[in-house]
Amino acid sequence: MATGPLTLVQDLGRPGHAHLGVPPSGALDAPALRLANRLVGNAETAAGIESLLGGFAIMARCSCTVAVTGPSVAVTVDGRAAGSQVPIHLAPGRTLTVGTPATGLRCYLAVSGGIDAEAQLGSRSRDTLSEIGPAPLAPGDVLPLGAPLGLPTGEDVLVPPRFSGELVVPVVLGPRDDWFDEPSERLARTWTVTPESNRVGLRLDGERLARTTEREGTELASEGLLTGAIQVPPSGLPVVFLADHPTTGGYPVVAVVTASALPALAQARPGTRVRFRAQR
Repeated sequence: MATGPLTLVQDLGRPGHAHLGVPPSGALDAPALRLANRLVGNAETAAGIESLLGGFAIMARCSCTVAVTGPSVAVTVDGRAAGSQVPIHLAPGRTLTVGTPATGLRCYLAVSGGIDAEAQLGSRSRDTLSEIGPAPLAPGDVLPLGAPLGLPTGEDVLVPPRFSGELVVPVVLGPRDDWFDEPSERLARTWTVTPESNRVGLRLDGERLARTTEREGTELASEGLLTGAIQVPPSGLPVVFLADHPTTGGYPVVAVVTASALPALAQARPGTRVRFRAQR
């Protein structure tokens, strides 16, 4: 098994544990994992594999059905093209290889029966901040599978998504937008995703968000954080928190990304341009 830059077991996460300091975690592009599970006959909640920039390979030890979703990517079985966004049967001993997507960041692999890793706090997801859940996959790892529950399904037309180099992201202002001068207008300027981004948060570069004169040098008591919160540290450069975010923070949150926009941010490569559009 080859694993590429970072390959993790993920399901739809473990929400509801913020009081324990545990973030929700789970697949960053949840629609892609849900689709992969449907294609192989699993419940959408089954655990699969999330791979950063592809570049991974698995060998089947039993007969199973797999599907690769997310950005358009080359998928082969023993060197022969098999395609993505479709169910693929693997006989024992067959090797499936996933290339590197031309756009986007994260590919998802589902296997019939789901990855049957040990659940922690009700989820099999790897939380990279708290280090809860299965360890990142390494060459030679053997993954246990659950019992298949349903029949693989196909789609008449299913076009792999392509991800743009520029995103317009809807947000809801607050709760601390009053700490900043012209927050709506300044968020609408162009920001650039930096290489320091990860599953905890998307770090952005651009023209810093300036605090109001009244708030300069003001400290804020730690407050709860949601996935999608746009926190602004003293540098004035926003961080968009993703699924492995801390559950509290002491810097002001100027806005929150709407839930429907989070999968696109999960696929935003370094260099992607982002503008935030405040909803009225």
